[in-house]
Amino acid sequence: MKFTQFLKTRGSIAAIIMGVFYAIAMLGIFLPGYTAIPRNIDKLPIAIVNDDAGEYGATIAEQLQKNLPFKKVETDITNKKALKELEKNDLALVVHIPESFSADMQNGETSSSIDFTINDAGATVISSSMKSVVAEINNQLSQQFSQQTAQSVLMNFNVPEKQASELAEKIETAYVGNVVTINKIPDGMHNNMLPMFLTMASYIGAMIGSMQLVDAFKESRGKASKTRLFIYLQLTALLIAVLSSLAATGITYLVNEPSGSLFMSIVGHQTLIYMASFNFTAILIFLLGPAGMILNIPLIFVQTLANGAVISRDMMYAPYEWASHITPMYYSVQGYVADLYGSISASPFLWSLAAVGLGAMIINIIIVATVNKSKPSEKSAARTEIEEITKVLS
Repeated sequence: MKFTQFLKTRGSIAAIIMGVFYAIAMLGIFLPGYTAIPRNIDKLPIAIVNDDAGEYGATIAEQLQKNLPFKKVETDITNKKALKELEKNDLALVVHIPESFSADMQNGETSSSIDFTINDAGATVISSSMKSVVAEINNQLSQQFSQQTAQSVLMNFNVPEKQASELAEKIETAYVGNVVTINKIPDGMHNNMLPMFLTMASYIGAMIGSMQLVDAFKESRGKASKTRLFIYLQLTALLIAVLSSLAATGITYLVNEPSGSLFMSIVGHQTLIYMASFNFTAILIFLLGPAGMILNIPLIFVQTLANGAVISRDMMYAPYEWASHITPMYYSVQGYVADLYGSISASPFLWSLAAVGLGAMIINIIIVATVNKSKPSEKSAARTEIEEITKVLS
């Protein structure tokens, strides 16, 4: 057999096509998606809360709003409300200028500060970017309150030059940029990536499981009704979901050591994401057979960007942002972030995840009922079941 003949075999042709296809799919999805960092950093919403009635606060608030690279800047908001929105990751940064800031600065009080609050329990790029932004803000404010500027201000109040110099130095060192991090994630990349890794472990397992169980479903047709086989398929998937969830949770506790009170929550969450992912990936398998797996893998690539672990919805390009609303990974990752590290309830994300899974199951029921037509032997099995149920009822 010649090499050219080997290249013409079905396996060789399929391998060549798949190699080229997945290279194009992965790079074509990942590279454009990640150009949003840092290009779309200006789309992140922040809040500047100025409670200071003095000149300094107003000047700083105006300059920050003008110079910071953010298009969505909320100013008509209370600090309390802004912090609540930050907890939900509806804001990326809250800058709070306290009521006594101008008075403290003029009096050289060492307690005067501006609070910069960041939520660590969110997309990793957001937290790191905000810390860089805050560092730059503090550098600019340090220049603004330089010794020369402070001395000039004091001279306008007829303070002697020598005394003005001493007071200016005191004012210069009085400014403090107070960086506050809420919902701090424990050190270690394994903690940052835990929500995404837990989600992907279930998703990939469910995707492979859907291919195998749908194949078993089709092989068993004629031996029972489609309804019974579909129930068997779902029950088997649920059994796998529980077993794999216990295994995943066990490894998580060995490595990451989360709070013991979260054990059942993680097991339940893993079971839910498995079932949602199973039904979501089964749609293409029911429709296209094994070829459906070819399209399921690019869907993983899309969700890797669209799950919100690295970049938030505000930064995503439209296709990824749209995908985050209808695919399982986003809701699972955000639910885990809230449950493991956040201060808000994970329930809204889990209900959305359940809705995606239920919607996918309904689509699969429709496909099984309409696309996959019954075989004669299957119709006979279904008729027998109906007759048996009728006898029992009568």
